[in-house]
Amino acid sequence: MTTALHTHPDFRRLWIGDTIAQFGTNIGHIVLPLLAIAVLNASPFQLGVLTAAETAAFLVIGLPAGAWVDRVRRKPLMVRMDLARAALLLTVPLAGWLGWLTLSQLVVVALLVGACTVFFDIGYQAYLPSLVGRDRLVDGNAKLQASQSVAQLSGPAVGGALSQAIGAANAMFATGVGYLASALMLSRIKAVEPVPDRPAERDLRAEVLEGLRFVLHNRYLRPIALCTASWNLFFGVEAAVFVLFLAKTIGLNPGQIGMVAALAGVGSILGAVAATRVNSAIGTARAIWLVPLVCAPFGLLIPLARPGWPMVLLVVGFLVVNFAVVIYNIAQVSFRQAICPDHLLGRMNASVRFIIWGTMPLGALLGGTLASTIGVRETLWIAVAGWAVSSLWVLLSPLRGLRDAPSAPEPSPLPATTD
Repeated sequence: MTTALHTHPDFRRLWIGDTIAQFGTNIGHIVLPLLAIAVLNASPFQLGVLTAAETAAFLVIGLPAGAWVDRVRRKPLMVRMDLARAALLLTVPLAGWLGWLTLSQLVVVALLVGACTVFFDIGYQAYLPSLVGRDRLVDGNAKLQASQSVAQLSGPAVGGALSQAIGAANAMFATGVGYLASALMLSRIKAVEPVPDRPAERDLRAEVLEGLRFVLHNRYLRPIALCTASWNLFFGVEAAVFVLFLAKTIGLNPGQIGMVAALAGVGSILGAVAATRVNSAIGTARAIWLVPLVCAPFGLLIPLARPGWPMVLLVVGFLVVNFAVVIYNIAQVSFRQAICPDHLLGRMNASVRFIIWGTMPLGALLGGTLASTIGVRETLWIAVAGWAVSSLWVLLSPLRGLRDAPSAPEPSPLPATTD
């Protein structure tokens, strides 16, 4: 008889630890640009640079990070990354208290925290199958995504309220504390994780290429990666101007911005709650292409927002888009984990993350540049139009011929040859 995941002691510790960290992260996502706007008077292009810094590490170190994760035990790595993120983020309120805060510090902190996040996220996705088993990946990912969605809903509201009440620099303190609490909870996981095999002769380049080839040569993973990369490119464009749009174009204060972000985040919770049922009803593979195809066009409502009742259009647009994103992410992550051999999980996740997250800093820089030249609202139109066409990658792929993920992992490619 299989133990329910909510009573699985080690999964529960992972679940609680990740939830705490997600709250800190989502508070930080709204506080960081507010801090740059309110305290440092950042320009649209500077906000684009700051947003790009948060995800640049996936483009720069994403591939070798996967090879490293496959060589070490994942839980200790995640704990160390949490501690490093906490130390880095706590320098922000310290600098604010001392009057030393600069935009350069925020960019450097965002870059380094992003590097730690690369290792943590790759480690977490490689760790989950061994912790709960492949037959419970959808359930495990759905529960973790549900907690992340709650954090996405309430984190911005808390961050906006804290920024207005005590100042954005002080509000960053909550983010650092969240990572400390996450590290404490993860350190209490008792399952003994086997030490990965370490070949006598290591060839980092060959290991990295093996993971990359597995993704790019797989008929299912390649369109998933291209679809998500396209979406994230335009998400980067939107993220670079979202807070600026609400603060300057619409004229909202920090508390109101947090509330709008929280209301939009309700869609993420609904998606997390519905994900297991949707995946069961239509199949994991079908959910990957059908849900974004139906829901992404609702994003076209977002740039129509104006002061007063038209703000409802922005909230509704984000509600439906966030609903689709969460269901899509749970389906595609579970699909990826199910078809990948154990020894390639770290490198597969790193390769996918390199492709899909590597576009986000490029999108953020593009968003900042476009906002400075053609305007903030016009930049939002480009972002949401990009979302609407991104699902074509999976719609026109072999995924349409499947209902669920294959029952056994896909064969891995031959190791890449070296010079």
